[in-house]
This record gives sequence, structure tokens and C-alpha cells, in this order.
Amino acid sequence: MALAAAAWPCLVSPHAPVPLPPLLTSPSARFLTGNSNATMEFLGFTLMGGGSPAWIDVPERSKSAFLELKRRKVHRYVIFKIDDRSEEVVVEKTGAPGESYDDFTASLPADDCRYAVYDLDFVSDDNCRKSKIFFISWSPDDSRIRSKTIYAVSRNQFRHELDGVHFEIQATDPDDMDLDVLRGRANRT
Repeated sequence: MALAAAAWPCLVSPHAPVPLPPLLTSPSARFLTGNSNATMEFLGFTLMGGGSPAWIDVPERSKSAFLELKRRKVHRYVIFKIDDRSEEVVVEKTGAPGESYDDFTASLPADDCRYAVYDLDFVSDDNCRKSKIFFISWSPDDSRIRSKTIYAVSRNQFRHELDGVHFEIQATDPDDMDLDVLRGRANRT
């Protein structure tokens, strides 16, 4: 944070009489309010003083769907999407415990971004049954640039709301999240 304060003190302290960095004085950046929160819009994203997206919200029903997968094994997977109207991460689909990995991958859109968690059951190299939870950030090449940007900017905030994820995968192609890739990552632990 000290490095950020030195580089852009106006983002850390909105009352400091320091000029904005050149990137933030461009015509595409504009302040939305004049209050001490220093809320501003940049390239269509609403930012707070620290530079994180201010509009993304993770409602309790989205968190509880993850907890049902993690603790009670009610779901095999949960697919989340960012709803532009409500400005929150919502559950788009849940998979029953008996659904396969192919069912999961078929549920992801070919031309739009999504977040997903998948509970992988496997037998380890030492012949023990184990389960690992994967967080998958799906951003296919055919999705819109705005969608890719929103999901990339919001990923860390959302991911940290899901306590108990073992591995994270960023996939732009189905091969990036092939079942063998997941098994390989899970067996390394």
C-alpha cells in the first residue's frame, strides 16, 4: 500500500492536493461524486479510492450455494455469472452430485465469461479417496472484451469470498480445464 501511496497519493488520500496520474486524467476517466469517497468512473468501471471495483456484490445466496457444495456435498458444481442489472455475482446453475465433469463443461457458455467451482472427487496416487475444490475463471476467446475485463477485475474479490477453495484455474479454452489437468493439479498435493 505504501508503494501505491507514493505512486498515486490521490487514490489513497482523496484530499491530497496532488495531480492525478496521466491515465486517470484522460477523457475516459471522470469523477462521479465530489464526496470524500473519491468515487470515479474509468473505462465504464466504477472505482473507489483503492482502485477495486465498487459495484460488484456477492449476495448471501451465492455464498451459501458454495457452502452447500463444500460442506454438505449437495452440488457437484456451481456456475456463477455477474448480473449487470443487479450488479452482483449470482448463481446461474448448480449441478447435482451425480453429474459428470462433461455435464459441467457443457453448462459453460462458449461465448461468455463465468466463474465456477467444481468439487473433484478422485483417488490419489497412494490409493486414498480425496476431494478438492477448484475455482475456475472461464473467459473464452469468443467472449466480449468488456465481459473479459469485468470478470478479470472482479475475480480476486469474488474468489476471496469463497473460503475453502484448493486450486484456481484461469481457462480461455476447454483444454485449459481438461479433467486430466484438474486431476494432475489435485494429485500434486
